[in-house]
Amino acid sequence: MSGLVLRAARVLTGGGILEPGEVGIDLEAGVVSSLGPPGGDREGRQLGEHLVAPGFVDVHVHGGDGADVNGVDPASLAESLDRLSRFHAAHGTTTMLATTVSDTPERLAASLTAIAAAARRRLPGGRIAGAHLEGPFLAPSRRGAQDPSTLRPPDPGELDRLLGLASGSLAMVTLAPELPGAGELIGRLRREGVVVALGHSDADFETAEAAFEAGASHVTHLFNAMAPLHHRRPGLVGAALRRRDVTLELVADLHHVHPAVMALVARLAPGRVVAVTDCTPAAGLPPGRRRLGRLEVVLEGDRVELADEPGTLAGSVLTMDRAVANLVSQAGLPLEEALAAATAVPGRLLERAGLPGAGQLVVGGPADLVVLGPGLEVAATMVAGRAVHDPAGLLR
Repeated sequence: MSGLVLRAARVLTGGGILEPGEVGIDLEAGVVSSLGPPGGDREGRQLGEHLVAPGFVDVHVHGGDGADVNGVDPASLAESLDRLSRFHAAHGTTTMLATTVSDTPERLAASLTAIAAAARRRLPGGRIAGAHLEGPFLAPSRRGAQDPSTLRPPDPGELDRLLGLASGSLAMVTLAPELPGAGELIGRLRREGVVVALGHSDADFETAEAAFEAGASHVTHLFNAMAPLHHRRPGLVGAALRRRDVTLELVADLHHVHPAVMALVARLAPGRVVAVTDCTPAAGLPPGRRRLGRLEVVLEGDRVELADEPGTLAGSVLTMDRAVANLVSQAGLPLEEALAAATAVPGRLLERAGLPGAGQLVVGGPADLVVLGPGLEVAATMVAGRAVHDPAGLLR
């Protein structure tokens, strides 16, 4: 057995932070072989003041480095998913759900087919565990940056086709529960083991509650593309905050949600916050006009907006390392809580979709980890015991 031992000032495990800590890795099997305080006479990599944490898990990522999850050409989509994998691994993400925006049936079919193929093969960076369909069964009144021409009512026949094309890789679907037929789709998706998320919705409190009772268990980018919380009309936000069995996405780019509100959500919903990037193809590129699916967007600084609707956010250029840093430095979350929002909590969400093992360092589990510097910058990333980002050679 070939092995590697990493020793660092801090190691985040399922049981908390070891200070100092040691991680043993079986490189052949790609799994964690040991965890604990440093000890024994084994040779190891001394990582000094670095922090070793589980690799980040992003359940809502549309693109990055010019790569777009939506498309129609199989070869181009495969190349895009490889590029997406490399880009986000450089920012600590080891597992992600490739997330589509609403699109035509033909383009969604092509995207799902490509994602299913990517989920079966080893990628150059982080793994794509499956697909997240954000639409097309969304409310036009809360479309946000979704193409209005592609929104449509829930259709069991189309869902059957998409499930078939996904070949078991469809992990999550975001829909608006107030649309006619949405209840039927929620039941079908849950029977198939797919996580149902509510979003891009004008649902009132009662409708949202009924959807959660029917099996929905997640909310896509809380507060965004939904009615605001009102003391007499709590709506989807109020229903989601109230339930202890519902996880809540926060896009921690400092544009989508104010840091004070992020802190408030973390206090109201401990252990239920899921940090996501909602990252678009514009991430990593210079400012200018870009595309998200079939829509034109504008990147100015670190903010992405619809080109024909200035002021309407169109995803982000956020990466998971920056999300964690923002949760700590801007929202005031304790480091362990911020890291959990990017690792263990979304990892448990993927377990609901039949994808266990992500977001935690445990003996026998996948050796997916990120090495973070003092400023929470990514120094190295490992996926299944393989260094996929290691510019300084820390893992070699």
